Amino acid sequence: MHVLELPSFFPPHGGLFCLEQAKALKALGHEVRIVSVLELGISKDRNFYLTAPWREERREMEGVEVFCTYMRAVPKAVRCNINRWISLCQKAVDRYVRRFGKPDVLHAHCCKNAGLAAREISKRLGIPFFITEHIPSGFYERDFGRGWQKHGWLKERMQNTYEAATCVIPVSLELVDDIAPYFGTAYHFHSVSNVIDTDFFTFRERKSLDNRPFVFCCPAVADIFRKGYDVLAEAIAYLPADVELHIVGQGTDSRAMQKLFADKSNVHLHGHLDKQGVRDLLWQSDALVLPSRSEAQPLVILEALSTGIPVVTTECVPKSLRIPDACLIAPVGDAKVLAEKMREVMSVAPSREFSDIVQSLASPSVIAKQLTELFGS
Repeated sequence: MHVLELPSFFPPHGGLFCLEQAKALKALGHEVRIVSVLELGISKDRNFYLTAPWREERREMEGVEVFCTYMRAVPKAVRCNINRWISLCQKAVDRYVRRFGKPDVLHAHCCKNAGLAAREISKRLGIPFFITEHIPSGFYERDFGRGWQKHGWLKERMQNTYEAATCVIPVSLELVDDIAPYFGTAYHFHSVSNVIDTDFFTFRERKSLDNRPFVFCCPAVADIFRKGYDVLAEAIAYLPADVELHIVGQGTDSRAMQKLFADKSNVHLHGHLDKQGVRDLLWQSDALVLPSRSEAQPLVILEALSTGIPVVTTECVPKSLRIPDACLIAPVGDAKVLAEKMREVMSVAPSREFSDIVQSLASPSVIAKQLTELFGS
């Protein structure tokens, strides 16, 4: 099967979930490539906004061929930027078809923006399109206001796109209910997890806790409210002073984060780490804590479990991630209960069984087979 992947976001702005699924499908024998349009912001991307290539860039990422077009966004011009993104994606796919022929399937990641583009491309090429949805309602409320007071035209356009898709593939069933107030449920959907590189995030025995502190890690971007860092800052104060907390992710070494944890010498802010750096931190940790207020399917939980350590998180995470004995759940926004669960997890030993469960749920071969069945149905 010839599959063309269309990510809404791509490195350095996230989107590695697309690459992982592309690798998994390719390993199963499919012909798979990625066409990406990367939106650059004049403040967010600074110098790269001016220096990024003006022509399509071809590169290979972990064995997958990627064709990337860079789009300079106009500040605050949402409709203009989305329409331009779609136009650039359509042109990139036209070039792709001239070179490699028409794919059998378009696989968009997130309805905004790739799903919108896939719908238009699907009409022209006469091929089915699928949307894997990763984005929870919290993202839209952050950008467009609660209830979408702004840009209602986009909400309607996305709802129509969901309904036109051959199948929408939410990364968790809970995500369907989460976004239903905006997009309804009048579309065909089937939940499939994101891929975890279980050959990379492997089980490792931890050192004895004798004569060393218990180590928590929190790998998440520095979205202070959505990721619940304010709650975590309060919770860590209830724990023994020798407990260590290591926080990593884009922006986690920012001034705002430093101010939030300023009086806590046992908290270490690392900023961005690459994939290997995250794995090394997981291998050095005894448990993961993720106090989020909104999540679709936090991959860091599966990555942590895949290395064998237990997790403390909140009720916003999908039930499919709540592995018995491995995941301890606290109410959203409750620092005292979060601290109680962190204390409780300190008596849960790392286990190879946690890793085996993730292998059966989200390994590349498992997810590639599920996607193949959907694409071929």
